[in-house]
Amino acid sequence: MSFGPGIFAIGYTIGTGSVTAMIVAGNDFGMDLLWVLFFSCLFSGVLIYVSGSYYLSTGETALYAVKKHLPLGKFLAISILIMVGIGQWNSLIGILGITSNVIFEILSLNVPGIDQHKYFVVLGIAILIIGIFYFLLIKGNYNLFERVLALFVSMMGLSFLFTLFFVLPQPTEVILGLVPKIPEVEGAGILVAAFVGTTMAAATFLSRPLFIQGKGWTKEDYTTQRNDSIVAALLIFIISGSIMAVASGSLYGNGHEITHVLDMSKALEPSVGKLAVTIFFAGTLSAGLSSIFPCLMIVPLMIGDYNSGELDVKSNNFKIITGIASVLALTVPIFGFNPIKGQIFTQVFNVFGLPLVVLSFLVLWNRKNVGLPNKRLVTNIIMLAALIFSLIIMINGLKDIFG
Repeated sequence: MSFGPGIFAIGYTIGTGSVTAMIVAGNDFGMDLLWVLFFSCLFSGVLIYVSGSYYLSTGETALYAVKKHLPLGKFLAISILIMVGIGQWNSLIGILGITSNVIFEILSLNVPGIDQHKYFVVLGIAILIIGIFYFLLIKGNYNLFERVLALFVSMMGLSFLFTLFFVLPQPTEVILGLVPKIPEVEGAGILVAAFVGTTMAAATFLSRPLFIQGKGWTKEDYTTQRNDSIVAALLIFIISGSIMAVASGSLYGNGHEITHVLDMSKALEPSVGKLAVTIFFAGTLSAGLSSIFPCLMIVPLMIGDYNSGELDVKSNNFKIITGIASVLALTVPIFGFNPIKGQIFTQVFNVFGLPLVVLSFLVLWNRKNVGLPNKRLVTNIIMLAALIFSLIIMINGLKDIFG
C-alpha cells in the first residue's frame, strides 16, 4: 500500500502537544479520558477520508470548495483560515518550546554546569532547530517532506510502544476508560479541549487534499486513499493511547505534579528505568520534530488553497510566511515561559475553528451530481456526531478558561 499523505496527518496530530496532554491526562486521571481519544480518532479518521475522497471525486481542495460552493463562502473560508492558522501557530510555539527543553534536559544530564546557562542554551537550541527546518522547507519538495516525516514518525511510534511494554495497564482500566465521563475537577475541561484540539486537528482535514495532490493520486487511487485514512487514524490512536497508558501505569495515584519537562523523567524513572525514560524522551523529541514541518507550512498552504486550490511550496509568499512563523515559534524560549503549561494552553485554541470546519465538510460531502460516493449515510452520521462532539468540547473548554 502506498502510504504518504497519512504521514502528514500523524505529523499534525501527534506532536509534543499530544504527548504532553496524554502524559498529564494519564498522570491526573489514569485511563479515564481514553474515550475522548477514541472518539477524536474515529471522527478524525472519517474526516480525513471524506476530505481526501471529496478531492479525488471533484478535483477541488477544501478552502477553494468552501469559497466556491457554500453560502458566504469567502467569509467562511477566510474565517477558517484565520482560526486554524492561529491555532496551528500557537501549537508551533508550544512544540518548539517543549522540544528545545527536552534536548536541554538530555544535555543537562551529561554536561556539568550547563544548568547555569539554561535560558541561552534553550534559546540557541530552538533557533538551531527552527533554522534547519526552515532551510529544508524553502529548499525541499513534497517527497523530501514525506521522507523526513516518515523517519520521525517511525522513531516516535517505536519509542512509545517500546516504553509501553514496561508498564502495561490493567485491561479493566482500559475498558472503563472507554466509558464517556469528564472528571469533576478543576482544569478537566481545558485538558479535554486540549485533547480534542491536538487529536482532531482541523489542519489535518484541510491540508489533506493538497498533500494528495502533491502525492499525485487520482480517482484510480480511491481505495488507497481510504486505506491510508484508516491506517493514519489507527496509528494516531495506538501511539497516543500508548503514551497515556505509560503515564497512567507509572504515575497515576502517586501524587506527582507535571509542571516541567524534567518532571516527566523523574516521575517515570522509578517505574520503567533509565533506559525506558531515555527511549520515551527520544519519542517525545521525534513527536516534536515531526510536527514542526506541517505547522510551519499550514498558513501558506491554506492561502494557496483559498486562492487557486494548488499545493504551493515554492513561491515567495510561502518562504515569507513560513519565515514569519519560524520567528513566532521562538516565543516560549525567548520569554522563558513554562513549556508544559504553554503547550497545554496553546492546544486549546485548535478547538475553536473545528466545528466550522466539520460543518463545512458535512455540507460539501452532500453536494449532488458531482461524482461523490452514493453510500454516504454512515459518514454523514459520524460527521454529525463529530460536529456535536466538537461543539460540546469547545463550550466546555471556554467555560474552564473564563471560569
